[in-house]
Amino acid sequence: MGYENDRRIVMTLDAGGTNFVFSAIRANKEIIDPIQLPSNAHDLDLCLQTIVDGFRKVEENLPEPPVAVSFAFPGPADYPKGVIGDLGNLPAFRGGVALGPMLEDKFNLPVFINNDGDLYAYGEALAGFLPHVNGLLEKAGSPKRFKNLVGFTLGTGFGCGIVRNGELFTGDNSGAGEVWLLRNMLHPEMNVEESVSIRAVKRVYAQEAGIDFSEAPSPKDIFEIGIGKRAGNRQAAVKSFHTLARALGDAIADVLTLIDGLAVIGGGLAGAHPLFFQKMIDEMNSVYRNFEGREYRRLSSHVFNLEDAEDLARFIEGEAREIKVPGSERTIVYDALTRVGVGLSKIGTSKAVSLGAYAFALNELDSKR
Repeated sequence: MGYENDRRIVMTLDAGGTNFVFSAIRANKEIIDPIQLPSNAHDLDLCLQTIVDGFRKVEENLPEPPVAVSFAFPGPADYPKGVIGDLGNLPAFRGGVALGPMLEDKFNLPVFINNDGDLYAYGEALAGFLPHVNGLLEKAGSPKRFKNLVGFTLGTGFGCGIVRNGELFTGDNSGAGEVWLLRNMLHPEMNVEESVSIRAVKRVYAQEAGIDFSEAPSPKDIFEIGIGKRAGNRQAAVKSFHTLARALGDAIADVLTLIDGLAVIGGGLAGAHPLFFQKMIDEMNSVYRNFEGREYRRLSSHVFNLEDAEDLARFIEGEAREIKVPGSERTIVYDALTRVGVGLSKIGTSKAVSLGAYAFALNELDSKR
């Protein structure tokens, strides 16, 4: 399902609450300089005209006509129908807007809209983390291959996308992967995003440092305080990311209990991984205890930190065994180590979303032929 040699062009959009960034992809590469326009989120007509104008400008700069429009847009939404619902950061869209059908009428092209977490995971599955890991296994001569991937984004919110055997899983209501609504292990009356987000890192730092939330530095600054690069309350900084690690590890473990595949992490907070990654892995490898005091694994598979050299080597090595087929002289080789791995994006979150949008459009067009 790789499209690195496909010559078809797809127009794309990165839709933020403040700015819209338009571009175009061919053969998994951006082929024009991105065009940035203000979102005009306060005025629906102006916002919709901005979207049309942006894609018109992209179209004017293309070497040949595009075959589709494909992009990420915030939800809630009925993505298959291209209908955007009540958005928090784009208030003009309240009440539902048929954005996809409108763009189809304007450009006479198929239009595909998805959640950014979904497209992030799809891009990582087709051209990022999943082929990277499988390539390492193949190079090492391992019989093990992974087909499933869950992508998590850490930033203003906590997002997720699920890819099963090369296909994006979106659910019956475009609501698959809404991990931000998982229960928060640290505050069971709350959802997990209250402990896995930019505001969560700032909140814990402020509490531990004894300052008002409004005075808390940015997560980037808190990370630099935590590693001793910037002046500040180092203990509070480390605690803020360790708290995130526990809630995040528990949430990812919940998802992998059902999905059983690799996990990749991206988004702005991923840059602070030295302060939370191993703690997150430790939480995923923790144990349950029953009423008799017996312990058993939080996950049936062992979780490996693929950002740690020793863990990565052990993950790649596995436990290949050659066993005899009963009643015959034939033997087979299998990998006896049940395992999943968690790592960081190798291509970057923004690029993964763009590649996901590109691949999704071409896959949809090819499947309908």
